[in-house]
Amino acid sequence: MAKRAARKTKTPAKGGLWPRWRRLLLRGLAGLALAVLALVLLFAVVNPPTNIYMMQESRRLGGVTQDWVDWDDIAPVMARSVVAAEDANFCLHWGFDMGAIRQAIDAGGNRGASTLSQQVVKNVFLWHGRNYTRKAAEALLTPVVETVWSKRRILEVYLNVAEFGEGIFGIKAAAARHFQVEPSDLTPVQAARLAAILPDPKGRDPARPGDFLRRRSASIVDGAETIRADGRAACFED
Repeated sequence: MAKRAARKTKTPAKGGLWPRWRRLLLRGLAGLALAVLALVLLFAVVNPPTNIYMMQESRRLGGVTQDWVDWDDIAPVMARSVVAAEDANFCLHWGFDMGAIRQAIDAGGNRGASTLSQQVVKNVFLWHGRNYTRKAAEALLTPVVETVWSKRRILEVYLNVAEFGEGIFGIKAAAARHFQVEPSDLTPVQAARLAAILPDPKGRDPARPGDFLRRRSASIVDGAETIRADGRAACFED
């Protein structure tokens, strides 16, 4: 009697689909990390053409104003004013100001502790908004940017992409709109007023300052001179 041929049955692959999806996910994340690293290296020498927030504002407003200006064409007092206003220890930290972070925690989270380096990472590579995903990406990218870029480059990029008013991005557009001057001709008071509006660029007007903005600007003028005198501006000045 002929033997009945044994039926061949397929056995499912070990582990199912999850290992395959995991490999694809890891490869995707690795590819994304390499792409971002390539951009960090590129933007160390090439000026970033735009960013997510700028494109969103351009779509909302029907256009924005931004013209890149090189470091040598920006008044030195403008750089010192921004550092004095936003990140006085810019030359002393590696991307995170741990003292400011501890003070923010002690204050219950009611004050910010982002350094200029963190703000550049957010403005150039990420998106605006408060969520853990963005903050995690910012925390990972900030040390990379600090390692690859010089302090002067970080500050140059910041001054060219920061928002200085409704549809106004970068110090060249800001100086022209608010004071009708070139960035190289900004006075200490004008530079301080521009730096003073950075936390609320849509709600503050440096050309028509109220009492608060005048007091804040006077404090920034003093702070800019202080960091010049005590060496905390040395990392971005000759």
